[in-house]
Amino acid sequence: MSILVLKLPDVKRKREERPRECPYCQGETFQRWGRVKKPVRDLRCRNVWVCRYRCCRCGRTFRHYPEGTSSADQTERLRLFAVLGWRLGLSYRGVSLFLSGINTRLCPMTVWRDAQGEEQELRKHNQWKPVRVLGLDGAYVLGWGEKRPVLVAVDLGDGQPVAVGYVDEHDPRAIQRWLEPLVQRLGVSVIVTDDLVMYKVVAHKLNLEHQICQFHVRRWVGRALKELENKLPKEWLWVLGEIQELITELPPEGDRRLYALWKQVMAPGGRRTGQYTPLDQLRDLLIRLSETWPSFCTFYSDPAIPWTNNATEQVIGRMKMRARTVRGYKTWPGMQTGLMLAGTSSD
Repeated sequence: MSILVLKLPDVKRKREERPRECPYCQGETFQRWGRVKKPVRDLRCRNVWVCRYRCCRCGRTFRHYPEGTSSADQTERLRLFAVLGWRLGLSYRGVSLFLSGINTRLCPMTVWRDAQGEEQELRKHNQWKPVRVLGLDGAYVLGWGEKRPVLVAVDLGDGQPVAVGYVDEHDPRAIQRWLEPLVQRLGVSVIVTDDLVMYKVVAHKLNLEHQICQFHVRRWVGRALKELENKLPKEWLWVLGEIQELITELPPEGDRRLYALWKQVMAPGGRRTGQYTPLDQLRDLLIRLSETWPSFCTFYSDPAIPWTNNATEQVIGRMKMRARTVRGYKTWPGMQTGLMLAGTSSD
């Protein structure tokens, strides 16, 4: 039987140590200026003791809250517990009803504000977070009445989402406009994507290294080879075996071997007839693979570069599962918040 352990912040009833410095003037000498019992909303405790101090340097007073509490009515533990309930599949109202069953009152709008605040914290954390290898992939999520295109960026170092954009992955200009600020701010040098040509164009314009997910490559190349197997003349079937071997082994010199194969099956005189024959399809496949080959083997240069984009696919999978349970988002800010929270792993 599996056991799930949730690690939530501690909440202390009182603060043992004195403040280290004044929040206004950074003074270090204080006078005790009273103590008050503050009611809080929490899973366990209902009240905490808050001390007040007066700074001997500037004369201003301030409150020194116990660990896990602040000026808000909610404790940090309850706030994160509410957000976790939403991420696990409950609605805002469902979280509120669940908490009421354990004698903790929290209205659905407060749970919504907790989720918004958590997403803002994630955004602040990711704003200047250094990311060298970035995974990109597109998805379609139900929002305000129809499927909406989104582009998801994931840090392939820790597998956490960095940003979500309202961008169609089939529009290279939109991808570049959205991606360029991320690249400059986070220091991205490598992107890992599927085999859409738009990503190749954007990587070239932004001067980024590009790794194409080998799962996608093997899937579409396998389909192309299977289709050609039933059409090609028998004397050219050996070429399909050569292509399959290269895709499986991924040798660094694979582009040169593919180009040599292309020259062997090139039409007499270098010209095509008016009809697009299976042999023409084979030539196009060979030259396409030869020209794109460096993007298949970028991972050889650095072990930190994965050869697939599986981490991004896993993040998108979590986002889609949560999007189905909320029955569609109403606005883009709500969708952005929901996708970021759903895609973030709790590890």
